[in-house]
Amino acid sequence: MKTVAIIGASNDRSKFGNKAVRAFLQQGYEVFPVNPKEATIEGLPAFAGIADVPVRPDRVSVYLPPSVLLKVLPAIAAKGCDELWLNPGTESDAVLAEAERLGLNVIQACSIVGVGISPTQL
Repeated sequence: MKTVAIIGASNDRSKFGNKAVRAFLQQGYEVFPVNPKEATIEGLPAFAGIADVPVRPDRVSVYLPPSVLLKVLPAIAAKGCDELWLNPGTESDAVLAEAERLGLNVIQACSIVGVGISPTQL
């Protein structure tokens, strides 16, 4: 089973951090929501940080502003992943430079669309 950690997952069903959880579940992924302020998201246990996720995820999909993401990138690199998806609004020159320095395989695109679902369907 493919795995994904969604950093910035949300209980607000109108937010993309929640739509991503639902989209990846629909496509058969094992989903690990990451949000330090939530205990569960869409019935799944939420993790305070990427370091708390019990597996090395195949994908990490991020829904954080660039200033916050910059602080989280080292933890993402330490955990490891095959693909780091930077959803629209998460990227900046500084984020891209740091991700490259850390050796992360960055994909700049909507991860929901990347699994074959339109966010408007969720």
